[in-house]
Amino acid sequence: MLQVYNDFERRPDLLEKFDAVVGCLSATAVFADVQYRTGVMDAGIKPAFRAKTCGQALTVQLSVGDLVDPLKALEMGHPGDVIVVDAGGDPNTSVCGGLMGGLAQNRGIRAMVVDGAGRDTDELEEIGWPIWTRAVTPRGTHTMFSQRKEELSINVPIQCGGIRVNPGDFVVADLMGVTVIPLENAEKVVELATEQAEREEKTREWVAQGKTVQDLLDEFGRI
Repeated sequence: MLQVYNDFERRPDLLEKFDAVVGCLSATAVFADVQYRTGVMDAGIKPAFRAKTCGQALTVQLSVGDLVDPLKALEMGHPGDVIVVDAGGDPNTSVCGGLMGGLAQNRGIRAMVVDGAGRDTDELEEIGWPIWTRAVTPRGTHTMFSQRKEELSINVPIQCGGIRVNPGDFVVADLMGVTVIPLENAEKVVELATEQAEREEKTREWVAQGKTVQDLLDEFGRI
């Protein structure tokens, strides 16, 4: 159903913990590993330029075949949010560009993840506001001509990159892709991710000392 506009519980205390971990190397892999390799979006969804972010998901459901610019999501977004959009995987119609990115950045919204397309990637890179999309195309929606922008739902359960995303779930995104952490598991997962990131950093230190595969297995039990 379209034209449903909900909100969700924001957890700045947990977001602070996620921020502390996401600075590690291979952040999306760390969070995927501690969730038994689950929560990873389709590999086709990648950043438009080098970027890393995390935040709680403000979800957007668009109507396949009648995509509009999700401008209402900007009105509802809060600092620390990541807008996550189900655009039906459409690679030929952008639902996010440079001006929208600038407006989102002004509200403290950190990024956008789209199962679909974006555009104006040069402008977005220049202002430092990242998007993760399935495709990049110059073609926008009809919104600028029709002024129609209400045909969407906000903060409802969606599918993005083959993963169910609920409003308020945590999203971690980097060069490799996107990992989703359900809100109900977030506290435990971020603790496990903190431990995993620390273990991996110790492992890197061992590798730098010239250790062998067997040395690493003996010390850490895994590579």
